[in-house]
Amino acid sequence: MHAQLLTAARRPLVALELPTPRPEPEQLLIAVRACAVCRTDLHIVDGELADPKLPLVPGHEIIGTVVEKGEAADRFAIGDRVGVPWLGWTCGVCKYCRSGQENLCDRARFTGYQIDGGYAELTVADERYCFAIDGRYGDVEAAPLMCAGLIGYRTLRLAGDAERLGIYGFGAAAHIVAQVARHQGRRLFAFTRPGDMAAQDFARSLGAEWAGHSTVAPPEPLDAALIFAPVGALVPAALAATRKGGTVVCGGIHMSDIPSFPYRILWEERVLRSVANLTRRDA
Repeated sequence: MHAQLLTAARRPLVALELPTPRPEPEQLLIAVRACAVCRTDLHIVDGELADPKLPLVPGHEIIGTVVEKGEAADRFAIGDRVGVPWLGWTCGVCKYCRSGQENLCDRARFTGYQIDGGYAELTVADERYCFAIDGRYGDVEAAPLMCAGLIGYRTLRLAGDAERLGIYGFGAAAHIVAQVARHQGRRLFAFTRPGDMAAQDFARSLGAEWAGHSTVAPPEPLDAALIFAPVGALVPAALAATRKGGTVVCGGIHMSDIPSFPYRILWEERVLRSVANLTRRDA
């Protein structure tokens, strides 16, 4: 099969012919129809996420069709369209898995990181971590939902019922979350890199009532802020823009170092938290 292979960090992917993978008992062999590019893929290729499986087929926003099943796989039929996300396997027995926090499993394995992913004609995936895809979505439309959509939704959920919602970094996850937030009746404030007028216009087109660059305070305090850009300096900026008792959620898997900031912008019961991976329940 044709595949794109990462052989070492900070090296270009290599187009190669690889043997067709064989599904294990609970796995599916999937013909890949679309695989979106996630910022996490770039973190892996750039060496910012340590210890990937090498050589590695990256890609974890996969939409494809089941073409073969392992002997114990019974959730899907041949020909079904499925999605494969970042979370590829968990142990199922640790305290995290048994308490609804499988995303924190110490033995978790991730698609396109420890498990070969979707930058190939074919891939295998544990059927327990695959999702049925609604027929209303095309392959290309559905692919980003497997990570940008899922992580974005989890980030939004952890922000609680905030009405005035700030989003820092208006990329893949943010533009999906913005649509969900507006559908829920929230007010949206978008923050972009200075001078990125295209992203600000895009945010306004999706319902943001204000859009500006990340060094500028919003017109009123935020109830919660979601940070998707991997820039540590945005953390104190978001805290400063958030009201007393508000929440700042860091939605990325990697971020540059967070600079020192005065305690007063965290004080008054502001909450700063991160999002790690996803659970199947998020889907």
